[in-house]
Amino acid sequence: MTETNQIFRCNVCGNIVEVLNPGAGQLVCCNQPMELLVARRTDVGPEKHVPVVEETGTGIRVKVGEVPHPMEENHHIQWIEVIAGDMVYRKDLNPGDNPEAEFPVEMASDFMVRIYCNIHGLWY
Repeated sequence: MTETNQIFRCNVCGNIVEVLNPGAGQLVCCNQPMELLVARRTDVGPEKHVPVVEETGTGIRVKVGEVPHPMEENHHIQWIEVIAGDMVYRKDLNPGDNPEAEFPVEMASDFMVRIYCNIHGLWY
């Protein structure tokens, strides 16, 4: 059984799927079951992945790592996502972009931040 907002990845082609409507079936891509990604929280190594949240005048700014994460062609953050109540905000990033994004979410509200690194996977 899938759950809303779970993230799955195909280990053959790299497709990534976020569940919008949970169901009992198994997610399959390239004739293989997709892998459920489990977000990590503790950084190891020189790259920093844990999101850092700051308040802005219009919401929040999410930076990836206390030291900015590399944004190179072969190693970069693909997206930053904020889930606040029934709203999901996502900023897609490309190599060369700054690994940060702003969202119209109040700092005092209940929200969750996730990021996805093309090498090291899902983080919160």
